[in-house]
Amino acid sequence: MIHPVILCGGSGTRLWPLSRQSYPKQFARLTGDESLFQTSARRCAGDGFAPPLVVTGDPFRFIVLEQLAAVQMAPQDVLIEPAARSTAPAIAAAALWLAARDPDAVLLVLPSDHVIPDAAAFRAAVTAALPRAVAGDLVTFGIHPDRAETGYGYLELSEAAGDGPQPLAAFVEKPDATRAAAMVQDGRHLWNAGIFLFSARAMIAAFAEHAPALLQGARAAVEGAARDLAFTRLAEAPWQALPDISIDYAIMEKAANLSVMPFTGHWSDLGGWEAIWQEAGPDASGNVLSGAAMAIDCRDTLLRSEAEGLQLVGIGLEDMIAVAMPDAVLVARKGDAQRVKEAVAALKSAGARQATAFNRDFRPWGWYESLALGNRFQVKRIVVKPGAALSLQSHHHRSEHWIVVEGTARVTVDDAVRLVTENESVYIPLGAVHRLENPGKLPMVLIEVQTGSYLGEDDILRYEDIYARN
Repeated sequence: MIHPVILCGGSGTRLWPLSRQSYPKQFARLTGDESLFQTSARRCAGDGFAPPLVVTGDPFRFIVLEQLAAVQMAPQDVLIEPAARSTAPAIAAAALWLAARDPDAVLLVLPSDHVIPDAAAFRAAVTAALPRAVAGDLVTFGIHPDRAETGYGYLELSEAAGDGPQPLAAFVEKPDATRAAAMVQDGRHLWNAGIFLFSARAMIAAFAEHAPALLQGARAAVEGAARDLAFTRLAEAPWQALPDISIDYAIMEKAANLSVMPFTGHWSDLGGWEAIWQEAGPDASGNVLSGAAMAIDCRDTLLRSEAEGLQLVGIGLEDMIAVAMPDAVLVARKGDAQRVKEAVAALKSAGARQATAFNRDFRPWGWYESLALGNRFQVKRIVVKPGAALSLQSHHHRSEHWIVVEGTARVTVDDAVRLVTENESVYIPLGAVHRLENPGKLPMVLIEVQTGSYLGEDDILRYEDIYARN
């Protein structure tokens, strides 16, 4: 069995404002009806593949379970990183976790935010590389380049790329345009996809040889892990001491037992808005429209509206990107798409909430968004999933009015419990111990009006919570 290990972190900066730190791009529906994470999970499912092992951060744990359930999948486990680290610590933890169950387990490590439309061809490439992984090689996957791309690292082969696994001659850092063009022409260079296949035994041995301190810390984090509902939380103290280093730098550039599996199918890491434009398939004028967007006399332009009720119109635009969200709008030349990270950094410095957080906040029970915010009031739309419940809680500084607009709510206020149906309302006095639940089979939607001297999300005293939050 091949054990897929899906790395599911990310800072969400390159596709801002649609992708943000609180909800990075792998969870968004960028090019189809499923998220990148969902398509990544389904890509490595089927005969010969075990359920995925997901490595992610605490804020994303319930999103991972929800999105897998939506495509009728369940993980082997979800390992929660106590702090964001690069790929080497995550891969070490996954290898140790699986080795405790089967030292010869074969891991397929892949990012959660890549596009590979031909899933069958990808699985065939993995199967073709499997004998090398079983024999003890660390196999990395290389993509046949179709252009002189300066944004990717490359894998140098000793001879022209063939159909099966080949020895790796060298890793090549992101090149300039001249060198990239030469490498595409010589037929011996592939894009580094950041996808790996190896046995747990071989990878642990590689860490022991090339990064023993990192292996020791990862082992302590795994051995000290604790169960939390459906998740495994890696131990915080040893994890915090681990370096923030990629698997390429920690292991791959030092190891001698490396092979490269060429992949001829289409691949993209969707590294920016220009990549989204390319992937979406521009029309005859080179335009890509999404949502309530309209192009008049535009060429080679992406217009995307993600704001309910907001019409985005472009007139006379060429080589432009415009993305409209309810709380932020991006307008840029297509050639400057990689500079979005600069904008995010500037917004962070200015203290803008939009730099990292969405107007819509996803929670294990559903989501909410702010519709209006004033000096002493806030209006929210709250959507609660069927069977879900918010924590039993109280507030020190605000009272709340709840108006149900879809479905039925079960509401607890101190000792009273009642059902509130559509077009009915309930008042939650300041300091009252209360809970909101959805006992129905469809999502429940209500409008909440908060009033008080302080309206922050940290004004919550929890007494009970089915999701084990503090």
